[in-house]
Amino acid sequence: METHYSQFKARLGVFVAVGFALLVAGIFYIGKQKHLFNPVVSLNTTFKNISGLEIGSNIRFSGINVGTVDNIKIINDSTVKVYLLIDKDVQQFIKTDSYVRITSDGIIGDKIANITQGSSQAGSITEGQYLKSIEPLDADAIIANLKATGENANIISGELAEILHKVNKGNGTIARLLHDTTIADNLGQTITNLKKSSKGLDENMEAAKHNVLLRGFFKNKKKKQEEAAKEKERQKQGIHSKDAKKETWKEKWQRKRKERNTTKNEK
Repeated sequence: METHYSQFKARLGVFVAVGFALLVAGIFYIGKQKHLFNPVVSLNTTFKNISGLEIGSNIRFSGINVGTVDNIKIINDSTVKVYLLIDKDVQQFIKTDSYVRITSDGIIGDKIANITQGSSQAGSITEGQYLKSIEPLDADAIIANLKATGENANIISGELAEILHKVNKGNGTIARLLHDTTIADNLGQTITNLKKSSKGLDENMEAAKHNVLLRGFFKNKKKKQEEAAKEKERQKQGIHSKDAKKETWKEKWQRKRKERNTTKNEK
């Protein structure tokens, strides 16, 4: 009986020792994960909506877990304050102009706080430092927009299918244009008539130029066009009309004589 009682006490002692060891290991493991035994730096930031971020959520910097969310407090109806605990070892790398944003750990993972890299010109954070935040995207709003877009796409697809069905059946103006060869022939004939009308108009204009009554009009028009072209050429060459060289009386007499001879030849 005493032997059996001694074995029971030995087993109980082993069980208690193993349980105590597991308890101590668990405490140290959880403490390490929550940075309870490492020197830390306290930071804080504010959000309008923390999108499911919780106390104990991980904090990442450059993709590495560097701390945890220590506390969350509601300041007012539009502000939530989040307290962060960061390993003191990474304090020198986080800058005062860094931002805190809430992201997901994977596609559908838990929410985490992500600290962005600041500029090299800014100083390192200090104890109790306040960091600016970037509001997270509202997943519900994104899903609602995608749903509305999908519904609109379905409506447009249905309307296009209905239009194509009518076109294939030969209903509507577009269907007649595609299937009725008479309309196509009429359009071709209309274009041909327009070309003939344009050609006839050109011939009438050419005949009008040789008309005695209208010859002076076209001649003056042509002269103005030539003068405008010469003026444009002078401007390209950097010579203004006022700065152009004045004609001598001899050059002016020769030019007028040449114009009179040209007029006589045309008559």
